[in-house]
Order: sequence, then structure tokens, then C-alpha cells
Amino acid sequence: MSIRSARRSDIAALIALYRDDDIGKTRDRAAPDHAYETAFDAIEADPNHRLVVGEIDAQVVATLLLSFLPGLSRHGAWRAQIESMRVARAVRGQGLGTALLEWAIDAAKRRGCMLVQLTSDQRRSDAHRFYESAGFHPTHVGFKLSLETP
Repeated sequence: MSIRSARRSDIAALIALYRDDDIGKTRDRAAPDHAYETAFDAIEADPNHRLVVGEIDAQVVATLLLSFLPGLSRHGAWRAQIESMRVARAVRGQGLGTALLEWAIDAAKRRGCMLVQLTSDQRRSDAHRFYESAGFHPTHVGFKLSLETP
């Protein structure tokens, strides 16, 4: 698998990855629209965000968003936040997630981050086992407040 920066032309493939499970199907639309394009443009324009894809034979099969966050705690430490990591169901178990995660950790080290963190939906028990096997620890409880209107 090769890892590269996502391109605007990848948006449909990214949405397909996000929708590749029962949880994602409830959160994402089936096709690209202006909201996805606007979000992509904002991510691409900000040097503290890296949206990447993993490809096999020119097919997008994995993705993650890596954000670099400044902070005052931990003596002004920068953190790397991994979001929306996905590997296509058809190619899971082949080490692609590990390769993508290792890429993100290396990128965080290169940026001088002192910590890599991520969140995962409570219902994603397979993902939790994967992250723990990669050395991540469930040290915090996360909370979210939805600002969407029904």
C-alpha cells in the first residue's frame, strides 16, 4: 500500500470508506456534495491537518485525518490527533491499518509531537482491540455534544 495526501477527486472514495459499516452509514451521505468539498478545502489549506489515503493498485482502500494540536499542558506539548481512520472491509487483516497508523505516528514524531491520541466510537470493539495491539491505551473517557439540529 502506498500512502499519499488525499486529493479532491478522492472525496467519493473517502465517503465510501466512512460508510463501510453500520455506524458510518448513519453519519455520512452517499455522494459528495458542497459540504464535503468545503470541508476538504479547509483541511487541505491548513498546515496542521493531513488527510491521507492508502492505495493499492490505484484504488483508495484506507484513510485517516491527522491533526496537529498545540497546547499549554505538558509543558507546551504538541499533540497529534488521529480521526476518521478507516480501512476498507474487503482488505482488513492485511496489515494496512498498521502501516497507516505507523505512518501517522512517524509524522507526529517528525512534527515534534509528544503524544498521539485518537477517539473511537464505543461500538467499534474490533477497532479498540486493534488500537490497543498497536500500543494505544484507553486512558481517558471522552464526551461529545452534538450541535446538529434534527
